[in-house]
Amino acid sequence: MEELNGGYETVDSWKTIMFLYNAALKEVGTKLEILNDEFQYVHQYNPIEHIKTRIKTAESIVHKLRRYGHESSIENMVKYVNDIAGVRLICSFTSDIYRLAEMIGKQSDLKVISIKDYIKSPKESGYKSYHMLVAVPIFLSDSVVDTKVEIQIRTIAMDFWASLEHKIYYKFEGHAPTHISKELKECAEMISALDEKMLSLNNEILGFTQDVQ
Repeated sequence: MEELNGGYETVDSWKTIMFLYNAALKEVGTKLEILNDEFQYVHQYNPIEHIKTRIKTAESIVHKLRRYGHESSIENMVKYVNDIAGVRLICSFTSDIYRLAEMIGKQSDLKVISIKDYIKSPKESGYKSYHMLVAVPIFLSDSVVDTKVEIQIRTIAMDFWASLEHKIYYKFEGHAPTHISKELKECAEMISALDEKMLSLNNEILGFTQDVQ
């Protein structure tokens, strides 16, 4: 993975770094809303059902650094914690996910650092989502700082499963009983089958509409 160092040497306080991540979140959020509006204008269809944004808490950042075996510092959080600023795009169909990923990748002022496709290669738990780590330039009065934002793209069904899985694993502090993990994975398979069925139905409806026209 490529490391980003541009401008961070001038960042020396918690308030400044969180200002940068909040600014990056606004920049990316605005870009995604414009892309969605453009798609609606051109194709009369919204690929994004809704957008969720969040900034990790200080407690969560420190916990993640400790889990990775790193000391708590601004330098380490910038270098090792890639999801401090996060955007989640919720779509109707799996085809929307790849369409959006392609549109985001073509943005000239966004730099794609890495991609993790957990749809084609799900996690052991059954988790599915498409992750993009991007860098957005934040223009300050005296410098430009490339700031990382993680974009997660998933269907409504994937998001429903992931939200419940997160709550369950949080309750067990990451060590859920074997039978619960097994049932969650079975639910993930059901969710995947549902997504495939809904996409197939949508394609059939679109084909029927075109035939009528």
